[in-house]
Amino acid sequence: QVQLVESGGGLVQPGGSLSLSCAASGRSLSAMGWYRQAPGKQRELVATVTRGGVINYADSVKGRFAISGDVAKNTVVLQMNSLKPEDTAVYYCYGRYYAVDYWGQGTQVTVSS
Repeated sequence: QVQLVESGGGLVQPGGSLSLSCAASGRSLSAMGWYRQAPGKQRELVATVTRGGVINYADSVKGRFAISGDVAKNTVVLQMNSLKPEDTAVYYCYGRYYAVDYWGQGTQVTVSS
């Protein structure tokens, strides 16, 4: 079993920055990352990174968000800059162990003036 614990999030003004952290325990993961879900919308990819260092970003966050960390040590950080109101969502940490996906409990990010 894998447990993912998120920290960070909160309320920020447009143009501001926030950092989300996630630590996993239980298994050695092959990939980690972040997804988000806004009210009334489906959960969508934000950014992921593999153990081998391959990074993938959603087009909507490229150039504004940066994912970092050490998947081999089961930790990942999402630095979010130039935040927009449309980035408001619950952000979920994601981890993959072989073909099984695991999720954190989610943390709210609200971008509003």
